[in-house]
This record gives sequence, structure tokens and C-alpha cells, in this order.
Amino acid sequence: MNKKLKIISMMLAVMTVFPMTAYGYDENSNGAAKYADNNTAKSNAESSNLNDKESSSDAGTNDHGKKDDKLTEEEKKVRKAELKKEVTEFINTLFIARNKAIINQDLSLVGHIYNKNTTYGLWAYEYEERKMKYIKNWGEKQGAVFTDITPQILIRKISVDEKSASVNLSCSTEYKYHYEGEDDIINKCRIGTYHIIQLVKKNGNWIIIKEWYKDPFGDSLDLRKLKTEPIKKYILSHEARDLSDIKEKRKKCVEYGLEYCGAGNDEGTGFNYNKKYKNYNSEGGDCADFASQMLHEGAGFRMNSSWNVDRKGASRAWVNADGFKDYMIYSGRASVIAHGSYDKVYKASYKLLPGDFVAYEKKGDVIHISMVTGADSKGYTLVTCHNTDRRQVPWDLGWSNDNIKFWLVRVHY
Repeated sequence: MNKKLKIISMMLAVMTVFPMTAYGYDENSNGAAKYADNNTAKSNAESSNLNDKESSSDAGTNDHGKKDDKLTEEEKKVRKAELKKEVTEFINTLFIARNKAIINQDLSLVGHIYNKNTTYGLWAYEYEERKMKYIKNWGEKQGAVFTDITPQILIRKISVDEKSASVNLSCSTEYKYHYEGEDDIINKCRIGTYHIIQLVKKNGNWIIIKEWYKDPFGDSLDLRKLKTEPIKKYILSHEARDLSDIKEKRKKCVEYGLEYCGAGNDEGTGFNYNKKYKNYNSEGGDCADFASQMLHEGAGFRMNSSWNVDRKGASRAWVNADGFKDYMIYSGRASVIAHGSYDKVYKASYKLLPGDFVAYEKKGDVIHISMVTGADSKGYTLVTCHNTDRRQVPWDLGWSNDNIKFWLVRVHY
């Protein structure tokens, strides 16, 4: 945990030194930069709807030609509401355009955001390019095609005036995909991200000058050179699994996870965690805490002297990913199905049942826990977790780095 806090602190320090730089960070990444400055906005047919609002270029002057200090209090309230609506519309359109670029494998749809003549701008552009390629290559390995990526945004806070805005939001992004030969069977999963975005207005256009968010694909951009054809053939040879006869405790575990998976959920939940428990994301991550909640609150596993939480804090086995994995295995509450790199364990992943878990190991340490909550139309295991929040996501999506090893673990109910 301390290491991750140190990384975040370093990132915030860099953001202070380079105020025009924006960063993304994930619990399983070393960070990635996104950059844009107020020279990057270029009008084109694909992006004109991002910048369709005009304002006066005179500082301190509103759209009606009045100086700010001449407005009545009621007029100020109305104008503030108009600006918030304008920024909200810009944010929503921006996220749609980004996702369209991924589906179409065409970064030019959002390329005007990045100044590729600068080091940070070029780095950010190339990062987005690698990210698109990763999603495409994962689909090719899987024998799957992404057909739609839809953002659902919850703006938590907006601070705005005539020249600048700061937005704090969470985004629940729904990914739809189908397998080759199954065009009519659509699989859905959700990934939640948390963003802090800063904007300025230049020549009537809102422009991103800084963005920070947890990137769920941050550790997967150095693509593995897997022999994808035999993997793809093996995955496509499967059919949907009937999981209806699993134990009731497993079902309860899954129900709890799907209800409280935060930004990975849909709008009806408010994208919230269970407020009964402390959110440990600011202290290094909430993944093990959430897995423990699913087993305790959902499946009814009893706490003990090694595995527990209260108002004073939580034990290492409850809240630490490596500690959780070790405790579950060595206590006898779980056992290992398989351990190793993806090409060593992907066949064994079909043995996983809802209520089991996957532990993600990097450089000898388990850094993340995801609970199994289902399977898709080809029986491929799906997981749900916190940090980054995921709901019914393929278990290896976003975890394809050569340095990652997987623990596939059976929980004993």
C-alpha cells in the first residue's frame, strides 16, 4: 500500500511541476500520461460537436455583454447553471467520441485534443494508440469483436466560471462484444473509472488542460506475443455454462458483489460502495476489502482473529491482496486450481465458479483480487471487483502484461 501511495504522491508532484499535463493511474500500472493544451483544439467534422458553444473573448464578460460585477444575484445563478449544463454536455460528448475512436480504431476522431509537437502530447497520443491496439488484440486473441462502448457519467462536482472549469466524475462504461459466429449473442460488461478533469475556454471552445483517472488498461499496453490462434480456437470451442445449480452461498456472494461494485455498476445504484465499510482506495486499494465483504456479508463467512474488520481498522488478511490470498489458502478456506502466466492457466479458468477468486501477481506480490461472478456466452469466466471497479468483466481483460501471473483459487463453501 505504501508503495502505491508513494506513486500517487509522485504523480501529484509532477502534475504540479507540469500544470498542463494530465495523468492516468491504475492499481496495476506505473502511470500513463494524457496531455492537451490550449493550442490543441482544431475544428473538424468529427469533433465540431465538442466545441459548439461560443463565449465572449473579453475576460469577465458574460454572453449578454454584461460585466460579471454588473449582474444581479439571480442573473449570476442563472448563468452559473447555464455554464454547468454547457460543461456537462461537453464532457458527455467527449467520452462518447473517445469510445467511438476505440470501436472504429481511428484516433483521428479525438486527435485534435493532443499536441503531438510536444513530448507529453506525443506520449499521450501514442498511449491512446497502444490502448486501442490492446483492446483490438485482446479481441483477436479471444475470437471476440467489440461492437459498442457506452459511457454513463455521474458528475459528482463541477466548479465553473466563464473561463475555466474543474469536474470530478465517475464513469461506468459498458462494453458490448460478441464471439465469431455468434453475432446475435451480445455479451456485456462494465468498467468504472474516476476522473478529475480541468478545462479552459479558448476562443469559445472548452479544452482539456489536465485529466487524472485510474486506467483499467494501464498495465497491458506492452502486448504479450501469445500464440493466439490455439487460444482462440480453444475459447471458441466452448459453449455457455449452466451455473444455476451452484450453492446458495455462492449466489449470495455474487448478489452482494453486483450490488456494491461502485462505478462498475449502473446508474440505479448511484455507483456507490457499501457505506457500512471504509473505502480503502485512498490507502492503496479496496479490492481485497471488497472480496472480504462479498464472502462475509454475502456468503456468510465468519470473521476470526486473522480475518476481520471493525471501526478501528482491518486485519492484513481482510484488506491486503497478498494477505487475503495467503489467508484463504493457508486457512483451508480455499485451494489453488492453477498458478502461472496466462498461457499456462487459461484452460483451467473454465473450472472457476461464481464465488471463487482470481489473484493477480506482479514481481512476486499479489497486487489485486477479483471475485468470480459469472461466465459469458462461451463460458469464459467473468469477475467483479473494486479498484478499478469492474462488473462481470472477462477475468484477464486489462491484465495481459508478461510480468503478470494468475492465481485461480477455489473457495470452499
